[in-house]
Amino acid sequence: MFEQIFEQIVANPAWFWLSLGGVLLAAEMLGLGGYLLWSGIAAVIVSMVRGLLPLSWPWQGLLFALLTVVAALLWWHWVNRYRAVLSSFINQRVQQLIGQRAVLTEATKNGYSRIKIADGSWRIQSDSALPAGTEVEVVAVDGITLKVRPLITRVSQRANRDEPVMI
Repeated sequence: MFEQIFEQIVANPAWFWLSLGGVLLAAEMLGLGGYLLWSGIAAVIVSMVRGLLPLSWPWQGLLFALLTVVAALLWWHWVNRYRAVLSSFINQRVQQLIGQRAVLTEATKNGYSRIKIADGSWRIQSDSALPAGTEVEVVAVDGITLKVRPLITRVSQRANRDEPVMI
């Protein structure tokens, strides 16, 4: 029985790699954290290459190993870069609002007002009195208060058109 299975695998290597890829990808769905994903994708790619080129078994195995290692290294690099970005904002998600632009919903009173960003309304502080409708940019965060500066428009002397200028 095993001899017949082995003969089928040797006779149809593209189907073997495709099946192996499918099994690895199915196992990945059980929640192994990305480790089998790249091996499964590598096996599917080897299946496609084997369908196009008559590679021997050693070359197929080498291609599978190389694709798995390269994909895993690229994945590791991407995950570490992504973690570095997120780790700087852990428990400080409000810091991600720095640089966002919004419009004042009401005029400032004693330097304070409100803006809407996404689905939230935020208290802001400005160093100058601003009317409602002024476009502002978040420059810092103090607790739950966003510090903003106004963006005004001026006429460009070169192009005679409006362009935003930060003050």
